[in-house]
Amino acid sequence: MRLPATLCTTLMAASLLLAACSPAAAPTAAISTPAPTAVTTSAPSGITLTDGLGRKVSLAAPAKRIVSLAPSNTEILFAIGAGAQVVGRDDLSDYPPEVKSLATVGGNMGNLNLEQITKLQPDLVIAAEINSPEQVKSMENLKLTVFYLNNPKDLNGLFANLDTVAKLTGHVEQGKQLDTSLQKRIIAVQTTLQKATSRPKVFYELDATDASKPWTAGPGTFIDQLVQMAGGKNVGDSLSSGYAQMSLEDLLVQNPEVVLLGDAVYGTTVAQVDKRPGWDAITAVKNGQIVSVDDNLFSRPGPRLVDGLETLAKVLHPELFK
Repeated sequence: MRLPATLCTTLMAASLLLAACSPAAAPTAAISTPAPTAVTTSAPSGITLTDGLGRKVSLAAPAKRIVSLAPSNTEILFAIGAGAQVVGRDDLSDYPPEVKSLATVGGNMGNLNLEQITKLQPDLVIAAEINSPEQVKSMENLKLTVFYLNNPKDLNGLFANLDTVAKLTGHVEQGKQLDTSLQKRIIAVQTTLQKATSRPKVFYELDATDASKPWTAGPGTFIDQLVQMAGGKNVGDSLSSGYAQMSLEDLLVQNPEVVLLGDAVYGTTVAQVDKRPGWDAITAVKNGQIVSVDDNLFSRPGPRLVDGLETLAKVLHPELFK
């Protein structure tokens, strides 16, 4: 089945087919300090790390001219203080706002402008899972140094990616400080949620171009993990795959108490949901619990996943976050 164009963009930007988390009676802190990526130093200032394709990538010194090929990588670079070293970015990278002034190198729908990348003379290109191994090989053939950063499986994997990028760019201390700050925020949310007395059922809408079969996030996605960590129950975890369509009949059976509009970025509104045939029988619609959210906080495996967790916790348990 061909995916709707809006969903294709969301899934390509996210590529989050991740390991599912088992629901717990109450959220618990499961964040640990990540083990450092395997590294050997060929010289006092040299860096050699193994990337997501199993390749050993070496730099004589921390990268000074970087091209980022994924929004998550771009957000990580700026979050650890390496923004001034970024000279190019993919079409989908739009945060923080200052990245919009950078040269673009394509990437929308998978197409990269290799000529533009080469003209930027990067000493490091950071790829991600939205880039194919064949594209990595093409860049290597142009004598470009490419590091392929896998999407994390969970939040511990996110911290490992932060540390890896920090080493590649010479911002190790800033990376550690960011790790510590993010982990404290996660623990603060989970500590507050220990007072929760319920776990609202949540439907996360990715695309409802066909409102009788809306797309949602199922098991093995960060959305599923974050909903659970925020003290909710993702009704999409009944599906057999990470991203799939749920029939209106199944949605009525699941009867979510909260509907989150991840597709609000594409113009979907609460008023539109209210008018959908059959949706008025859903508890969330009856009670006006339809909430527009910024899907980038949940679909991009970068530091703003913690923003997404905090946002969800406040939506699902407003009585605890006043």
